Amino acid sequence: MTTSNIKGELMDFSTPKVMGILNITPDSFFEGSRKKTEKEIAERILQIVTEGADIIDVGGYSSRPNAAFVCEQEEKERLRFGLSILFREVPDAIVSIDTFRANVARECVEKFGIAIINDISAGELDNNMFDVMADLQVPYLIMHMRGTPQTMMKDTAYNNLMKDIFLYFAEKVSRLHQKGVNDIWIDPGFGFSKTTRQNYEILNNLEQFGIFELPLLVGFSRKTLIRDVIQVSVNEALNGTTALNMFALTQGANILRVHDVKEAVQTVRLFNTIKEAS
Repeated sequence: MTTSNIKGELMDFSTPKVMGILNITPDSFFEGSRKKTEKEIAERILQIVTEGADIIDVGGYSSRPNAAFVCEQEEKERLRFGLSILFREVPDAIVSIDTFRANVARECVEKFGIAIINDISAGELDNNMFDVMADLQVPYLIMHMRGTPQTMMKDTAYNNLMKDIFLYFAEKVSRLHQKGVNDIWIDPGFGFSKTTRQNYEILNNLEQFGIFELPLLVGFSRKTLIRDVIQVSVNEALNGTTALNMFALTQGANILRVHDVKEAVQTVRLFNTIKEAS
């Protein structure tokens, strides 16, 4: 699939897209991404847009390893606060919501006109999510993860890593199609329920995800899988992020989910130039 229906208009993935992260949380792993006040949120929104992101991904519940539990009401309140600022600043923005809760997804789409739902659990953490997505009929991004953000790093044993992940997506996509959900994006879940070595095994086999013929998102931004290898802090992990983003684009990635939008947009531009010269 080279296109996706975003509010009645087609998004063409023949040119890779950049998704900028807006965290309305006090505990995301990258301190520089945490935005809580109205001023901080507004400044971050304008930065994401000015630097050229195609999509703004808004989260009210940190999914980092061992993240603190956030109740549904708190998540909703954070998102209402952030989205009211976002659409005041950029009314026409294409926005995705990073949530695994069906009620949160429904409220965001029905009250705010959110374009995309980004579910790190692919319906595993809320049995109602697939039915709600069938009702909402917006693009649904499903990620591979085991357990919860609190437990995921205790479950990294696989019979066959790539086969297990492919079977996971095949089953999810089949069930979603049966329910009438056809606009599906996939995310291998770098850093979720995977060791550093396993992350690189997936990256080395990224091209194989093309078998699904669905938009493929990757999210490496400043994660442990980079920091472990080149021995840097979160604040020093931008160069490693850019390197992996470029490699992922050469292997068929369609969307880069990042904290650092400007650098990702530049990477896409360079990648496109290489392709055009071939």
